[in-house]
Amino acid sequence: MIAAQSPDLRFRRGLIALRTGIRSRRVAEDDEQCSDLAVAAARAALRSAGLDVGDVDLLVFAAASQDLIEPATAHIVQQKLGTSCGVFDLKNACNSFLNGVQVAQALIQTGAAGVALVVTGEICSRAARYEIRDGDEFRRYFPGYTMGDAGAAAVLRTSDSHAGIRFCGFESRSSHWPLATIASGGSMHPRGDEFAFLSGDGPALKEAFVTHGPAMLDRLMQRARVTFDDADRILVHQVGVPYHHEMLRASGIPCEKVECTVAEFGNMASASLPAAHARAMDSGRITSGQRVMWVGMASGMSVGLLVIDT
Repeated sequence: MIAAQSPDLRFRRGLIALRTGIRSRRVAEDDEQCSDLAVAAARAALRSAGLDVGDVDLLVFAAASQDLIEPATAHIVQQKLGTSCGVFDLKNACNSFLNGVQVAQALIQTGAAGVALVVTGEICSRAARYEIRDGDEFRRYFPGYTMGDAGAAAVLRTSDSHAGIRFCGFESRSSHWPLATIASGGSMHPRGDEFAFLSGDGPALKEAFVTHGPAMLDRLMQRARVTFDDADRILVHQVGVPYHHEMLRASGIPCEKVECTVAEFGNMASASLPAAHARAMDSGRITSGQRVMWVGMASGMSVGLLVIDT
């Protein structure tokens, strides 16, 4: 795709796969929107929970992507899905879904909601730039070539069983926000196609996470009173295979407990953790009675931890 749109750029074919370890990605059809991926996942989640659209009294669309700047994509999801409840969008880059779960849990605990549906639909592939002038632009827009599209959903409600969310928390170091951006549509850059692409300094963002991420995660685990030994399965947000392995080594996360998805699906943004959870359940690698940890990492930057007893 780069070669087709950038005939003057010379680079070795296979370079992206070599650098990232990503063999394949999934890309939405041209007529598919973020809301469509979210709706498909929502229907599957409701079927799995034995619920109908009429049972949902809160719908949260939590994603880095969106159908439109205005209105909230949650309204479009609701119209397509057929729910009739309070809705809103929530955004925090690749930790959006995790934050959506956190907010929905809090609203359930306060009695403001009974059954919450948290959904995401990520079509970050459309933020990849393939018309490149030189090596500097190739490096600047390189993060976009790792993105894969996906949808995910979770149903949250109170339960009398032992299963459920045991902890959800976050830490952030917001001074790193310029390292990965899609600048278009906001007050800084309201117009201009040049701002519509994912760009950033991938090596600097990796260095920030490898340097600061392990300590941030350790503090979250201390708050949750858990260790990696307590987890049967650990799901870690993944942007590339070498980056993933370096983060595991720096954090001390045992690789044998980790569900690896990035080589096959690429960086699915906020859908990466719920998609990994669903695939592990389907394959029997996550079963009832286990403890599962989600480790979220997002540009900005933020680190999140979710502890679930299945």
